[in-house]
Amino acid sequence: MENKKEVLWKIFISTLYLSAFTFGGGYVIVTLMKKKFVDQYHWIEEDEMLDLIAIAQSSPGAIAVNGAIVIGYKLAGMTGTLVAIIGTIIPPFMIISLISFFYNAFQSNYFVSLMLEGMQAGVGAVIAAVVFEMAAGIIHGKNVISVMIMALAFAATCFLGVNVIYVILACGLIGAVRTIIEQRKEKR
Repeated sequence: MENKKEVLWKIFISTLYLSAFTFGGGYVIVTLMKKKFVDQYHWIEEDEMLDLIAIAQSSPGAIAVNGAIVIGYKLAGMTGTLVAIIGTIIPPFMIISLISFFYNAFQSNYFVSLMLEGMQAGVGAVIAAVVFEMAAGIIHGKNVISVMIMALAFAATCFLGVNVIYVILACGLIGAVRTIIEQRKEKR
């Protein structure tokens, strides 16, 4: 493993880059974080990345920042957390500050409006890719209970209109119960 200074620098550059070029919200950054930290650097296993993203998603706040926090902490402790947060918040802070100065010009510009509509289509595709990759990881794990929980959560939100908050709470409770049961089995 590289020394801590190199790891911190890579965390900062990676989170800065991902945050600067990710449009469409936090779910888009999930795939990019996976490609960077799992596929490219091999710092985190794919299953562990899914767990970290689940933690980030279930915590209050922006998923991009929460994801950076848990990954930074996993890789380099509190220093990694601070570096990841700074790298993640600099680009949106600068972009929003710049846009606020020119808001009136952007608001009524026809070409900017068309560009944003085109980006929405791209964001939809990236979010679909995230869902596919995360679902594939669960299905290839061949854990029947996890696949059933995923399918029931999907059906509850999409077909039954159950509030996502209740689905997240229920899945968290199920996960906690499963973990307690597995830990008790291991102690025997």
